[in-house]
Amino acid sequence: MEEPGQLKRAAIDASAGAIAGGISRTITSPLDVIKIRFQVQLEPTSSWALLRKDLSGSSKYTGMFQATKDIFREEGLPGFWRGNVPALLMVMPYCAIQFAVLHKLKTFASGSSKTADHLNLSPYLSYISGALAGCAATVGSYPFDLLRTILASQGEPKIYPTMRSAFFDIIGTRGFRGLYAGLSPTLVEIIPYAGLQFGTYDTFKRWAQAWNRLRSTNASSTVDYSLSSFQLFICGLAAGTCAKLVCHPLDVVKKRFQIEGLDRHPKYGAREHHAYKNMFDALRRILQLEGWHGLYKGIVPSTIKAAPAGAITFVAYEFTSDWLESILT
Repeated sequence: MEEPGQLKRAAIDASAGAIAGGISRTITSPLDVIKIRFQVQLEPTSSWALLRKDLSGSSKYTGMFQATKDIFREEGLPGFWRGNVPALLMVMPYCAIQFAVLHKLKTFASGSSKTADHLNLSPYLSYISGALAGCAATVGSYPFDLLRTILASQGEPKIYPTMRSAFFDIIGTRGFRGLYAGLSPTLVEIIPYAGLQFGTYDTFKRWAQAWNRLRSTNASSTVDYSLSSFQLFICGLAAGTCAKLVCHPLDVVKKRFQIEGLDRHPKYGAREHHAYKNMFDALRRILQLEGWHGLYKGIVPSTIKAAPAGAITFVAYEFTSDWLESILT
């Protein structure tokens, strides 16, 4: 098959990334809503933590199943897709930019535009390419991420009925800079997160290809070692899990910046009235007031979401990219 030109290649990568991101985001939205509710709750998020002597007070959400039941009872099924429209507006351009930039960087590093040749890159180049692509995508789509977080965390009764009302209120109260509240911890988070996600995904794909060669009875002949959809899914699952476990505390800090000053109903717990000075101040205060557990609030739904989200995104991207390439070249 003839290799597509640079513009056509970028269009294929961007389109496949946007479609993959949209599919993954819509499927995993309920877990993302639960994760955000945990992350922005100042009170303990587990029954065990509530029993400790140094932590007291009532918590709105104290576990995955309890949170699921409460959200469904109070907000109905649509509550699990709250903020999904701005989330799609965020994740689709995010993934489009990320995959297009990633392919361009890997092409530059490997000297070839063929995806198969990119697996021959050294691991550290895969990590660096993923990190840079993640940074570019974050800056380009961040305002939608902030709006998604605010709409998903507000609960009932709603503070903002629509994304438009939230947008104009933020502009009016915090100015244009308000749309980028929490960008610093987000960039600090995305560098290791995207680097780990794409770097480990390429690593797992190399291992899977080596496993396919090992299983082959005739390794010396020309054999197709391409990965099955199941193997791609497992590689994406493992990559998403590794990245999320390492970077979750920074995601908690980002969410606190994003909902700062949001006048939620008191039943959702205390609000942080005093602005964090910076990312390190936020980390210090969370540790001081909530302990290490505070930095890992929402880790269960976050990991449960990140694993299939990563797997679905990578598999959908691989298949969509191959399909678009077959019809456009």
